[in-house]
Amino acid sequence: MNTRNQQSSRKAQIDAVLLNFPGVIAKKINDLDAYFVNDKMFACISGSGVGLRVPAPSATELQFSRSDVVPFQPGGMSSSREWIQIDRADAADYAQDVELFRASIAFVKGARTR
Repeated sequence: MNTRNQQSSRKAQIDAVLLNFPGVIAKKINDLDAYFVNDKMFACISGSGVGLRVPAPSATELQFSRSDVVPFQPGGMSSSREWIQIDRADAADYAQDVELFRASIAFVKGARTR
């Protein structure tokens, strides 16, 4: 399978998990596949993982407690302390993170706009 087909398949598998949540929509922002709820981005596909917005204390805890969670650095740039990246070799395994995605959606829905 070529790289383009692999990326398309990976996105389809991630879509299958995230688009099942009520109110979640997918949008393309430049070259970034992003997921929104209430017009606020809560997740995106970046490199080999999924970036996810969570409360800063949760982000810190997850980075220390899970080997598949790293700081979110799209394009090598540092991001907010509220963003983490979950790296899974098989995109179908993101189904194991449903509770974390649900918590992210709830967090983003409650977040104030700046």
